[in-house]
Amino acid sequence: MKFSKFLKLKLFFSLVISPLFFNVPKAYTAEEIKITYSIFSRTIKVNSLKTFAKEGKSTGQLKRILKATGSPDEEIRKVLNKDFEVPITIASKLVYSEIGNVFLTRLSSIIHPPKATDERTGMLALRASVIQGINIGNGKINLVNFFEGYPTKTVILDVSALSKVMNKVESISELLTFFTNSPLEKIKTN
Repeated sequence: MKFSKFLKLKLFFSLVISPLFFNVPKAYTAEEIKITYSIFSRTIKVNSLKTFAKEGKSTGQLKRILKATGSPDEEIRKVLNKDFEVPITIASKLVYSEIGNVFLTRLSSIIHPPKATDERTGMLALRASVIQGINIGNGKINLVNFFEGYPTKTVILDVSALSKVMNKVESISELLTFFTNSPLEKIKTN
């Protein structure tokens, strides 16, 4: 009788206390994108960007940022909704490959976590965002899924660094074509 009572008491305490010891903290996903340009910055919510991409509705802050781009809303929505179908295994091989590391390192100067002091931190966050974005999109990734999968609450988008890269690349479509076709074919055959 005493043993049974002791066992019940022990079971009760282990059920009550175990969440305290085995509670895994919730992983962050990006809630906002902080767009910086020199000393200026604007913040937009990822949810408002997602709503704009799906429905075309934008909030006041997002409207001002979209207007500043000088591009029609439909064109921006196309870019945000452009899906790239990439199997998770191939994406994983790509982001861990040499060319993937170079690409992510360069991209980490444009898109990075707040207070990131080194390229490696940004590269790891980008790698996680790609994999999580594909998971969110069920085998497809677009810019909205990419930002939703980013592992920090805030994502920094540095427009100055982006401008420098864009000056070196004739068009973003050439860049996307290169990185979505060429390396994938090599990885598929390995």
